[in-house]
Order: sequence, then C-alpha cells, then structure tokens
Amino acid sequence: MSIGVQDRDSPQTAIDENQPLLQHENQPSSSESSYQLTEEKWNYPRSNISKTLATFWSFLIMGANDSAFGLEKYYTLSHTSVSLVFLAPVIGYIGAAVLNERVHCAVGRRGVAFISSSCHVIAYILNSVHPPYPILVVSFTFAGLGNGLSDSGWNAWIGNLDNANQLLGLLHGFYGVGAVISPLIASFLVADAGLPWYYFYYIMAGGAAIEFAVCVSSFWDSTGESFQLAKKQHPGDTSEKAGLWSVLSTMPSARVTWTCSIFLLGYVGVEVALGGWIVTFMKEVRHAAPFASSMTSTGFWLGITLGRFMLGFVTPLMGEKLAISVYISLEIVCCTILYLVPNFWAGAIAVSLQGFFLGPLFPAVIVVTTKLLPKHLHVSAIGFAAAFGGGGAAVLPFVVGVLAQARGVQWGLLGMIWLMRCQELQVQDDGNSGIKSDVNDASI
Repeated sequence: MSIGVQDRDSPQTAIDENQPLLQHENQPSSSESSYQLTEEKWNYPRSNISKTLATFWSFLIMGANDSAFGLEKYYTLSHTSVSLVFLAPVIGYIGAAVLNERVHCAVGRRGVAFISSSCHVIAYILNSVHPPYPILVVSFTFAGLGNGLSDSGWNAWIGNLDNANQLLGLLHGFYGVGAVISPLIASFLVADAGLPWYYFYYIMAGGAAIEFAVCVSSFWDSTGESFQLAKKQHPGDTSEKAGLWSVLSTMPSARVTWTCSIFLLGYVGVEVALGGWIVTFMKEVRHAAPFASSMTSTGFWLGITLGRFMLGFVTPLMGEKLAISVYISLEIVCCTILYLVPNFWAGAIAVSLQGFFLGPLFPAVIVVTTKLLPKHLHVSAIGFAAAFGGGGAAVLPFVVGVLAQARGVQWGLLGMIWLMRCQELQVQDDGNSGIKSDVNDASI
C-alpha cells in the first residue's frame, strides 16, 4: 500500500500535472484527438451519468452474488466440498486479470460490459436449474470471470473521475447493498415461502439481464478504437508500454501494482470469508439460533455498506495512508473481540463494526493506485489489481472451509486476524520505503 501519498482531490494529477486530460473518449472521431483541460466527472460529459449508474447496478449484482449461498443441505456437502463454490471463481478472476487490457483494446468498455454481464446471465441461469454439483461449480467460474472483468473495468473508470474517493465509496457501497439484501431475499424465499434455494437465482438472472441492458447501452460508444487512441495521446508513451506485462515487470510501476494486488488479495479474501462463514461460526461456536446467526451476516454487510458510503468522505480528509492504518487497526480490535468474547451480542456488534471499517479499504487502494501511476497505466494496473485481489474471494473462503472441517471455524477466524495484522505491517513498510518518490523519479 502506498504511504507517501499526499492528499489531493484529483487522482489524475499525481504523476504528470502538466498533462491535460483527454477529451471524453466517446466523442466522434473528428474530435477524438482534441484535449480538454477539465477533468471528467460523474455528470460530465452528460453520458457519464448513465455510465456511473450502470456501474452501480453492476456492483449491486456482484455483491448479491458473493453473499448468497445455501447449498450444504441440498447437496449434502461437507465444509470442504461447499468451499469449492468459493474456489471456482478464482479461475474466472485469473482469466479476467490476463484478458482485461486486451479486452479494453479490442472491444473497449462496451465489450467489458457485454462479456461481464453475459457471464453473470449464464451463471445464474445454470444455477436456477439446480444442476449436479460439479456443473454448479463450473457456473461459478463464469460468475468469477464476469465479476473480474466488471470489477477491474469499472474500478479503473470510476477511479479516474473527479472526487474518486467518494465515487468509489458509493460504487463499492452498492456492492454492500447487494450483499445485504440478497440473504434477506434468499431467507424469505427459503424459510418463509418454503421454496428451494435455487429460486433465488431466478431473481439473480433477472438482475443480470438488467445489468446487460443498462451497461451495454450506456457504454455502447466506448469502443476499442477510442480506448487505444486515448492511450496513444499521452506524449512519450506507446500502447505497448501500457500493456500488462510492462506494468507487472517494469519498475517502479510493477512495485505499485504488485503491492496493491497482494493487499487486495488479502482484503477481499477477509471480506468474503467473514461474510460467508460468520453464520456457521455463530451457530457452531456461539450456539446461536439459525435466524439470529443469519442476521449477523446481514449486520456485517450492512456495516460494509455504511462504511463505504460514510468513510469514503472521511478518507480524503485523513489521507489514504493514515486512514488505511486506522481502519485496519480498528478492524483487528473488532475481530479479536469476536474471537475472544463468548457472547452472541458482543460478537454480532463486533462483526458489524468489522464490516464498517473494512468497507472503505478497497476504494482507498484504488485511489492510491491512480495517484501513484500515470493515467495510461491505470487500466492495466487497476484491472490486474482488482482481478487479482478478487481471487481472494475464492481462495481465503476455501482455506477457511478447510480449517473449519479440520479444526473448527474459530481457527479460520484466528487466521484472518493474523492476515489483517500482516496487511497493516505491509502498509507501514511500504510507506517507509517511499513508493511515491520512486514513481516520481522514474520515467514510466
């Protein structure tokens, strides 16, 4: 994580303050080569309004996807077997990390919208027909690819708008909204209406169809040609220099990209693992009733949502380095209370506060990346970091499931405490090593 970042309102001016912002990429070809001195905003040009709202809906679908499961009883699965559902999307995330830059260059953000939402539609239709469990695992691979492409693409786009901290807080807040409402809807369908678990995915398929319509239509004018032209209009840079391999292997951009990627891998893993396994922890370790246990998951995702909506406005006032360190420290305190205090209500409050302080971390990391790297590297670097980090949503929940099967869910919780402590040390270490000065002194 970055450390020497000065707090600024505009992430685009971090490296080359004299470089004018490109005129919006969706202008007709006759004016695509012109520059504009004003920054893009969520409502300027006017076409950005529909694009911003479309990305919010896409993240709401992603949040609903990541929090709603209920397969153990239907398929008679062990903790380890059900963890494959968490592990399967990692294949999709790896594909997204590798393909993100190429998809942008070939078909633009229009293609990102088409492919990602199509993957969601395919995955949820497969789930809704409740296929044999191995096919279900494959369907979540499609969901992982869709999540990876939309996660990386929309983070990179929003991260380059004016007031990125606040906008990214809202973007990821809608992820939290999806994660909050999906268990409630699933619980109503299964517990109250007595319907099978897969009825929930009828609703998800409909939501993904809406995602397809709004995202593709909003980004229809964001073509691959305009994306490549935007990269070429950075003086002294070529499209090859902005490629994924260059970003991952050429210093100092590689250092920034890998640092943020590894941080997000742990962060997203903790977020999804805690949200997915807290119900099991409350039932098996705290011996809570099923309904009360499920409400702790709702409280966690509600905390995530509120943290992103509220602390996204606090982070730029504190500065990213200090804010991230404070949030992680408070998160560790809450997780320790959850682990050590053998009381249901104390644990429920602690896990909600965990969500609150976890919430703003992802948006803050994206903003730091846009401040440390020049604009022509943002899609490659942020795309890889978001997709690579998204793999944590598959890996860590699987590891927690294996630990839960072997030693009990509480051991997985203890592992998350140590992981968060390592992330805090990473923030402090990278700050002392001066990533910011390295990037400024280099010719990228």
